[in-house]
Amino acid sequence: MNGHRGFSVLRSEAAGAVRTALVSAENLQLTLKTELSQEEQHLTPHTHTNGGPDETHTKGYCTEVNEDLKEMLESNKESLKLEAMKRVVGLIAKGKNASELFPAVVKNVASKNIELKKLVYVYLVRYAEEQQDLALLSISTFQRALKDPNQLIRASALRVLSSIRVPIIVPIMMLAIKEAASDMSPYVRKTSAHAIQKLYSLDQDQKELLIEVIEKLLKDKSTLVAGSVVMAFEEVCPDRIDLIHKNYRKLCNLLVDVEEWGQVVIISMLTRYARTQFTSPWKEDGVFDEHNERAFYESDEEKTRDETEAKPYMMDPDHRLLLRNTKPLLQSRNTAVVMSVAQLYWHLAPKNEVSIVTKSLVRLLRSHREVQYIVLQNIATMSIQRKGMFEPYMKSFYVRSTDATHIKSLKLEILTSLANEANISTILREFQTYVKSQDKQFAAGTIQAIGRCATNISEVTDTCLNGLVLLLSNRDETVVAESVVVIRKLLQIQPTQHSDIIKHMAKLFDNITVPMARASILWLMGEYCERVPKIAPDVLRKMAKSFTSEEDIVKLQTVNLAAKLYLTNSKQTKLLTQYILNLGKYDQNYDIRDRTRFIRQLIVPNDKNGALSKYAHRILLAPKPASVLESAYKDRDRYQLGTLSHTINTKASGYLELSDWPAVAPDKSVRNVEVIEPGKEWAPSLGKTGKSKPAKSSDDKFYSDSGEEEEEEEGSGSSSSEDGSGSSSSEESGSDAESHVQKNSSQSSEESDKSSSQSEKSSSESDSEKERKTKTPLQKKTVKPTAKDGDSDENGNVAKEANSSSAEESSSDSESDSDTHTDSDSGTEHKKKTKSKAKPKLSGPAFVPEKSHDLLHRMTGKGLSAQYQFPRQPCLYQPTMVSVQISLTNTTDHPLEQIHIGDRSPTGLNIHCFNTIECLEPEASVTVFIGIDFNDSTQAANFQLCTKEDHFSVSIQPAIGELLLPITMTELDFRKEQSKLLGMNESSATITMAAENMTSQPISRPVATVANLGVVPSSQDNVHRFAGKTASSGAVVLVMVELRESSTALITINTEKSVMGSMLLRDLKLALAQA
Repeated sequence: MNGHRGFSVLRSEAAGAVRTALVSAENLQLTLKTELSQEEQHLTPHTHTNGGPDETHTKGYCTEVNEDLKEMLESNKESLKLEAMKRVVGLIAKGKNASELFPAVVKNVASKNIELKKLVYVYLVRYAEEQQDLALLSISTFQRALKDPNQLIRASALRVLSSIRVPIIVPIMMLAIKEAASDMSPYVRKTSAHAIQKLYSLDQDQKELLIEVIEKLLKDKSTLVAGSVVMAFEEVCPDRIDLIHKNYRKLCNLLVDVEEWGQVVIISMLTRYARTQFTSPWKEDGVFDEHNERAFYESDEEKTRDETEAKPYMMDPDHRLLLRNTKPLLQSRNTAVVMSVAQLYWHLAPKNEVSIVTKSLVRLLRSHREVQYIVLQNIATMSIQRKGMFEPYMKSFYVRSTDATHIKSLKLEILTSLANEANISTILREFQTYVKSQDKQFAAGTIQAIGRCATNISEVTDTCLNGLVLLLSNRDETVVAESVVVIRKLLQIQPTQHSDIIKHMAKLFDNITVPMARASILWLMGEYCERVPKIAPDVLRKMAKSFTSEEDIVKLQTVNLAAKLYLTNSKQTKLLTQYILNLGKYDQNYDIRDRTRFIRQLIVPNDKNGALSKYAHRILLAPKPASVLESAYKDRDRYQLGTLSHTINTKASGYLELSDWPAVAPDKSVRNVEVIEPGKEWAPSLGKTGKSKPAKSSDDKFYSDSGEEEEEEEGSGSSSSEDGSGSSSSEESGSDAESHVQKNSSQSSEESDKSSSQSEKSSSESDSEKERKTKTPLQKKTVKPTAKDGDSDENGNVAKEANSSSAEESSSDSESDSDTHTDSDSGTEHKKKTKSKAKPKLSGPAFVPEKSHDLLHRMTGKGLSAQYQFPRQPCLYQPTMVSVQISLTNTTDHPLEQIHIGDRSPTGLNIHCFNTIECLEPEASVTVFIGIDFNDSTQAANFQLCTKEDHFSVSIQPAIGELLLPITMTELDFRKEQSKLLGMNESSATITMAAENMTSQPISRPVATVANLGVVPSSQDNVHRFAGKTASSGAVVLVMVELRESSTALITINTEKSVMGSMLLRDLKLALAQA
């Protein structure tokens, strides 16, 4: 009742406002004709007096056109009016001013012609804010149009109404917005969300009423409305996160289908929301839910140790839901969307997952220079904290001759941040080219970058210093000046070793004219005057001659040099110092005069200042800390990436700071919502078929429920019981029910995150499929749904956690059904499809090489020796990892304590470490296993092998064949898979072999030695087939060796990993040729 009464009050206020507006409009109408005629008369004399012939002709032509359009708009023919409005809108599109036609246009707002009315509203939206008084004349017409049957007319009327910036009609606007928020058309509801922001800027007292409308619109299930209402939320009440709780999961699920600019706004809002609702995923000892299989395999020792430790980090399923649903947007064509997702991952994702945004950001560098500038700024900030992210793409940041100066400077900044011991030689070669650039500002920046590299990497300090000294003889003054400044800063680090460089700079002093460079040389002379006792006084003598003509900064350093030499070598420089101090005493610059008086009182003792002069040496010649060469982007991480504040490095108006992670996560039950039947409008965003569903009998309902439970067991929690019964077949057989489950599994697997499903592949894929087919409905009811990937139903309800074994089943089932289509109506046909697409089963290794590699030599390891080999067994810790066996030996005469793995590189490297070895006795050995996810790359895994006292950097370099796992496959399946991997996915080569090796055994042994592949049975004696899959991504690798005449053999490798295929082909050619 209270709500109804408030609505009645609001309606009465609106009616009063209409009456007031109409009275104002009537008064205005009395004078309207007179004012317009005066304007027309006023235009004519100016046309003749102010402009030349051309200007007169142009203005006259415009007046003629306007008069013609007015006549057409005031005619009785609809066709003429429509043609006139098309011309008017055309003028607006060309940027011409058509405001003079407002009175003639506004008369047609009540036209019954829909096309004409649309064009009139387009015009009114453009000029209603400028011609507010005239727009008030048609206020009642706009109100009637709000109830028009055409949704475009309703939306246009609301848009025009909200564009009239007059406080008197605020109640009318408020009423219109409330009614539009309940409109059947999502387009009108979207327009009402836009109007909320306009009304709030006009009258902020309406905030509470507007929040009620926002709360209502946030519950809207249309993707058309989502972005607009979140924008209104951000403008009106960004601190009311309680409005987001119930809609969080829905917004995450709708995100992919929202229009692009809506995606940007929603992602920005959800980033702030997540920082207030979830705990930090950046903990050092974090164990994440999607990889938490350790508990099943851990030893008693691990269990004991874990009991005493704090509870490991478990990522909230809602947190994972946000990360998973934004990941596909990295492929968006809109650069703003990609940048938004990148900043979300930077601020919210675990550190080992942030690197997935790297490739997408590098892709944006192909865009326009404006986009490049913003993206490079964000990369510059990222690269300071995590160099490993962008190091593989270093060549993308090489400067092109066509780049603008600000783009060059940013690329230079990033290259400097990425520099390390491994790539510094490449970067310095690149810098040598940049120094020769015609762009003086860029060349100076390059010299500063060389100085930063020399400071950060001590191994190249001398090389950089010598290179900068050579630049002192450059013809370009800017290069020389910048080199002097940088050399001065570098010399402060090691002044004792570089007196020759100081002497060389003193010789060049006469030829250098840039004030900053001259001042830097003088400062060096004064600071290290005791190391060049013969040269410094001579430089002071030269400066005394030219003192009056020097720049102020040079004069100040000359005074300082004179004072320092007076204290250290007064015999030679006493008179020179007095002369320079007298010159400075009468200088025009007051800074120099003040400095001169201060220095004179400090170094020349007298009765008044005797106490101060005792400390002159300590004041002027005190050891000074070396200059720190830092990146200009070091402190920009205090602003959220991708924001205006981050770009300008200053807090902009309206900037909302990201809050710190809460120590304890707030109650997550606030995001739970009641399960309701999803509307048809929302169906496309959830991957439904969209077909109408027939009424279900009680028997159908029974199968629907069981289908739902089976579906939940398979990990497809994003489908409800309604989907479980959505089959065209009404048979009540077991095969029919199974068909329902498989179809839903196929749908949900398409929506699931590919990376998470790939990371859980294991040897139990085929077994789990068979086990699923034989389960009874009674068993299904006892299985809890899994929340492994944060899957949710249509309303965003996250399923409960399940044990790891059922999670593995769900991932393998999802993978096996991911390519299956839902077109088939027959359960039997569908079953055949699924069966034929089942993933091949892992097999044991055909051969395990006993060769071991040195990981740490006993001399380098101070008595600790380590060797590693690849046992070619599936990794127990995580299916995507490669198992590595490490043998540790203590060759010393004393025990080694606390042997463990320390820091690792690159930053995102995923290693499952062995347990800390508390004590290794002398001459004792121990064998441990670790798991490494090489990510299908032969890039070395670098980490530290640590003892209690020492840290040793070690590296494991995998051969390409050790990144594979053998699989069983029939010859028929081999041929089918091979037919799918042709073209760029195929590599082949012909080799010559010894005649005695052209048999089965000599072929299989070298191949199995090089690569961990399974043997495929072959019906042909001269063809040998081998199959495997990559450990990390599960990509199939097929190898075929075909023996031919004259002792030749054709090696063919088929895999979608073309780089791995070419590397494997190279190794196999070498092994078979030498066999």
